[in-house]
Amino acid sequence: MFYDHQQIEKKWQKYWEDNQTYKTSDNTDKPKFYVLDMFPYPSGAGLHVGHPLGYIASDIYARYKRHQGFNVLHPVGYDSFGLPAEQYAIQTGQHPAITTEQNITRYEEQLRKIGFSFDWSREVRTSDASYYKWTQWIFIELFHSWYNKDTDKAEPISSLVKRFEEKGTEGLNANQNDELNFTAEEWKEASEIDKEDILLNYRLAYRAETTVNWCPALGTVLANDEVKDGKSERGGFPVFQKKMMQWSMRISAYSERLLQGLKTLDWPQPLKDSQEYWIGKSQGAQVRFNVEGHDEIVEVFTTRPDTIFGATFMVLAPENPLVETITTAEQKAEVDSYIEETSKKTERDRMADVKNVSGAFTGSYALNPFSGERMPIYISDYVLMGYGTGAVMAVPAHDERDHRFAKKFNLEIKKVVETDEDVQEASFDSKDSVCVNSDFLNGLNYNDAKALIISAIEKKGIGHGTTNYRQRDAIFSRQRYWGEPVPIYYKDGMPYTLPTSALPLELPEVEKYLPTEDGDPPLGNAKTFAWDEANQKVVDTNLIDEKTVFPLELSTMPGWAGSSWYFLRYMDPKNDEVFAKKELSDYWGQVDLYIGGSEHATGHLLYSRFWNMFLKDRGYINQDEPFQKLINQGMILGMSAFVYRVDGTNQYVSKNLAKDYTTQAIHVDVSLLKGTSDELDTEAFKAWRPDYADAEFILEDGKYITGREVEKMSKSKYNVVNPDDICEEYGADGLRLYEMFLGPLEQSKPWNTQGLSGVYGFLKKFWNLYFDGDTFSVSDEEPTKAEYKVLHTLIKKVVYDIENFSFNTSVSSFMIAVNELQKIKCNKRNILEPLAVIISPYAPHICEELWSLLGHQDSIEFEKFPVLNEDYLVEDEILYPVSVNGRMKFKISLSAQLSPKEVEEVVLKDEKMMQILEGKTPTKIIVVPHRIVNIVI
Repeated sequence: MFYDHQQIEKKWQKYWEDNQTYKTSDNTDKPKFYVLDMFPYPSGAGLHVGHPLGYIASDIYARYKRHQGFNVLHPVGYDSFGLPAEQYAIQTGQHPAITTEQNITRYEEQLRKIGFSFDWSREVRTSDASYYKWTQWIFIELFHSWYNKDTDKAEPISSLVKRFEEKGTEGLNANQNDELNFTAEEWKEASEIDKEDILLNYRLAYRAETTVNWCPALGTVLANDEVKDGKSERGGFPVFQKKMMQWSMRISAYSERLLQGLKTLDWPQPLKDSQEYWIGKSQGAQVRFNVEGHDEIVEVFTTRPDTIFGATFMVLAPENPLVETITTAEQKAEVDSYIEETSKKTERDRMADVKNVSGAFTGSYALNPFSGERMPIYISDYVLMGYGTGAVMAVPAHDERDHRFAKKFNLEIKKVVETDEDVQEASFDSKDSVCVNSDFLNGLNYNDAKALIISAIEKKGIGHGTTNYRQRDAIFSRQRYWGEPVPIYYKDGMPYTLPTSALPLELPEVEKYLPTEDGDPPLGNAKTFAWDEANQKVVDTNLIDEKTVFPLELSTMPGWAGSSWYFLRYMDPKNDEVFAKKELSDYWGQVDLYIGGSEHATGHLLYSRFWNMFLKDRGYINQDEPFQKLINQGMILGMSAFVYRVDGTNQYVSKNLAKDYTTQAIHVDVSLLKGTSDELDTEAFKAWRPDYADAEFILEDGKYITGREVEKMSKSKYNVVNPDDICEEYGADGLRLYEMFLGPLEQSKPWNTQGLSGVYGFLKKFWNLYFDGDTFSVSDEEPTKAEYKVLHTLIKKVVYDIENFSFNTSVSSFMIAVNELQKIKCNKRNILEPLAVIISPYAPHICEELWSLLGHQDSIEFEKFPVLNEDYLVEDEILYPVSVNGRMKFKISLSAQLSPKEVEEVVLKDEKMMQILEGKTPTKIIVVPHRIVNIVI
C-alpha cells in the first residue's frame, strides 16, 4: 500500500490542533512530569535541521511519559526580546514587535510541521506586556528585599528598616556594597533621601556605579558573554570599559547556595564545572597595607596569606579609585595612557590573556606589615576591580603571573616556600612544601602557616580570614529599546518603584530606536513616558515638574530577565492576579527534564537558579532549584559545499582537477547541488549571484564536482538545510527518526540528506506490515511464541533506551523488529497494536493513522505503553553446536530446560555422534549451557 506521508501528516496535525490533544490538564490527581526545551529566540532565518534535535528528544520523552499515565507539561514559548530585532529596527525603521511577530509566525509554522506535542495554549512571549508585567513585578520584589546572612535568605526590606529603627547596624550580618555603621537614633534623624541611599546599599536590585562593557555602535552595555575579543558578538563592533550608573542584581549573595545546590542536580559534569569556576569560591584573608606618605590604605584579598613575607610589590586594577589618589605627578602621564589602553579590553579578555605582561608604576609604595619592606605599587590589566578588592599583593617567587610581571619590571623575587628550583627563573606554586624566610612561619606546612598568619593578621587589626567568590553582581540594565521597561521613577535623584497596580509599565512608542542626542537610551525619545505620582499613571514627558510628575528609568532590562522565570509562568500562563497560583507551582514543582545547548551554562542557568531561590526565600514557590535533570544536546553539523575559483579569473575548476591550479575555495549554497549528489548545477550557480553570471567551468567527465566539508550549520556557510524541505520529501516522521538515528543525543554529528532514504524505507516497510497489497489486513489470530518474542525484545530495549536517552539505538531496534516481523509475515493484532504504540513517540503521525485503521476512535497518545513479559524472552529450544577435538561437526536442537548432564546424554545417543565415536569413549565432555558442547576423543 502506498505510504502517503504528506496526506497523513496534514490530517493528524489538523486533528491534534482541532481536538487540542496535547492541552495539559491542571488536574493534580495524576503524577506529573514537566518536560521543557530551552527558550527559543525567534530569529529571522527560521529553523534549520539542527534546531529541532533537542525538541525531538524532549518530545519523544514527553509522549512516552503520557503513555505511562503521567500528566505531562510540555509547553512552548518565545524569548522574544533581543538585539537582532532591534538592530533590524535601527536599519529599516520597522518596529521590533512587527519583526518579532513575523519571525514567531514562521517558527510556529515550522514547529507544527514536525509534529511536536506542545501544549500551544500555554504559549508565552517575553515581549508581551501580559508576560513582562510579572518580570517587572519580580524586579520590584527584588528591589524591596535584602539578604540576611544570619537566616541565609532574602527578606523584605521592611524588616531591615524595622531593625535600623531599633538598633541601627549593630549586629547586622547582611550582603551589602559597603560596610555602614550608624545607630538607631542616626537612622531616625536621617532625611528620606539619605534613608533611600542607605537602603540601596542592601537591596537585591540596586543602582551603583559599575564598570561595564560599553558598545557605542550598538548604543548599549553588553554582558561578558556577548563580547568576543574586544568586539560585540553581534556585528563585531568595538567594546570599551566604561564607568556608568547601572542597575545590578545581587546574585553574589547567593554564591554559596548556587554552589551547594549543584550537588543536588542531575546535570552534565562539564556544565557543573563551568558554574563552579564562574562562582569561583576561594578561602584566604583580607589584609590592609598602608601607603607611604598617604592616609589611604590598599586592601587585598589573598588565598595565600602564608606567603606574605614574599610579597615584594603590589598591583592595582587600572580602574581602582586609589590609582588617581596615589599616582605621583611624574608617573601621571604613563598611568593615564595605560588606563586608556586597558579600557579597550573586556574583563573576559583580560582574564584570558595570560601571556602578555603590561603595567605602569604609580610612583607610590606600600609597606609590608610583616617584613616592613617598601613595596612599589603598579597598575596592570591582569588585576580586575570586580574580583576581591581590585588589588593584589604580588609574590613573584610563587605565582606565575606575578613572576612574569617581576621579570618584566625587574622587581625583587623572594623565596618563601622551600624548593630546590631556582625561583629567579620560574615560580614554584606548590602548597606541598614548608615556609622559609618567613620569620615565625618558618618550617610550617601550608595549612598550619595559613592558620597562624590569619591569626597574626587579626591580632594586628589589619584584616581577617574570609571566603571570597569570583562571581560578581549581574548588571541589569541595557541602554536599548527592545526590552522590558524598568518599573522605576526618580524623585530627588532617588529611585522609587511604581506601585504594582500600575503594572505593566508598557514599552512606549518612539520615533527612532537609537540613543538620544544627549546620549540617553532610546526610551529618552518617548513622548509619553513620565510618572504622575498623584494620579498614579504614565503621562507626557513635557509634564515633568519634579513635584508630582517624575522621570521614569530610561534603561530596559537585559535579555536574560524574561528567561529567568518563564518555566514558572507555563504553570499558570493566563493568570492576571499572580505569576503562578501557589497550588499549581507546588504541583508542577521542578522541571523534571530540561534540554538545551551548553552555551547557557553561566548565563541563563545561573540567573534562573538565582531568581528561583529568591522566589523560594520570599515564599512564592516551594522548590529550591528550577531544573532537576538537564541534558545538553550536541550539534547537527552541516555538510558545506565549495567551488574552486582559479586565481585572477572567473573560471571554476572541478574538485579533482583543482590540484593543477592555484585556486581559492568559495562556499556555495548546498541547494545548488543536483539532488543528493556532490555535482553542481552550473546554470543554477550562474543565476545565484550577479558576480557568477559569467562563470566558466573546467569540468571532469562533463560534470562540476564540488568539495565537501563538515562545518557548523549556518547561513554564512550556505550549508543550512530547511526542515520544511525534508518534511515535504521524507515526512516529519522521517525527519524525527533520522535526527535521532544520527547518533547519541549529546554528541555533535554531521547531517547527510542521503541518509534519510534508509529511514524512509523503514517507515514504508513498517506501514506495509499492516497491509496485504492495497488492503488493510490485520488478523485477530493468537500470535506465535516467535512473534511475541520479537515484540517483547523490542519493548525491553526501547524502555531501557528511552529512560537512558539513548534514542539512536531505539531506531535501530525498530528496524530490526520490523524486518523480523516482515520475514515471518506477521499481521497479528496483538503484535501490531502494541508495535504502533511503541514507535509512536518517535513517529507519531504514521502511528496515529495505523491506530485509527486498527479501529480506534481516540488518539494513540494516551494508550498505555506495552508492558514487558520476560516469559516471552525465555528460549524454548537451543541450537547447540557440537565440537569434536576442537572442530565443529554438527548442530543439534535441544530443549532449553535440559541440564548439562541431560544435554550430554542426548548428544552421546545422537546418530551423528555415534558414527563419529565409532564405539570409543570420550576422554572429556564439556557442556556450556545454552552455548556449545565440546567433546575430546
